[in-house]
Amino acid sequence: MVNLIWVFLTLIGIVFAMFNGTMEEVNEAIFKGGKEAVTISIGLISVLVFWLGLMKIAEAAGLLEKLSNLFKPFVSRLFPEVPPEHPAMGYMLSNMMANMFGLGNAATPLGIKAMEQLKVLNGGSEHASRSMITFLAINTSSITLIPTTVIAIRMTYGSDSPTEIVGPTLLATVLSAIGAILIDRYFYYRRKRKG
Repeated sequence: MVNLIWVFLTLIGIVFAMFNGTMEEVNEAIFKGGKEAVTISIGLISVLVFWLGLMKIAEAAGLLEKLSNLFKPFVSRLFPEVPPEHPAMGYMLSNMMANMFGLGNAATPLGIKAMEQLKVLNGGSEHASRSMITFLAINTSSITLIPTTVIAIRMTYGSDSPTEIVGPTLLATVLSAIGAILIDRYFYYRRKRKG
């Protein structure tokens, strides 16, 4: 469905440019955008490879397991329906750790696996369970300690201080995570009272 939306938007843009006589500007934007996409991708690859390497070292040293164990009691309270040793819990914790280090690209497959396992716990139902909704809220608003992708983009475009974004990002993501959890719980308890 998303592919159809992109094709539809592209066609509308081209037709609109043809009728307004701005096809030259559209062609220029296409080539300029393609060039910038390659530049950003190469910049992101180097930073992501670095941080993924550090994550692999942390995993081999047992640091990720220790961090997961540290957060497990808190996460178990957020997801009381998920047994602590279920694969879904492991995937959710790994996803949260990857998001904390700003590795959204690495976190996405873990999030998908977590949702698959949560669906199994939900009996394969097509309706989202409480745990699925909570996980989506937390994943979307996840706390980020090191925003590696944003730092990489700032470095690519020659920022004088690409890491100055760390403090504001941490503050913003902590507040968004707290807000997401509070809203999730509000609607959960409100629905529980009605039902």
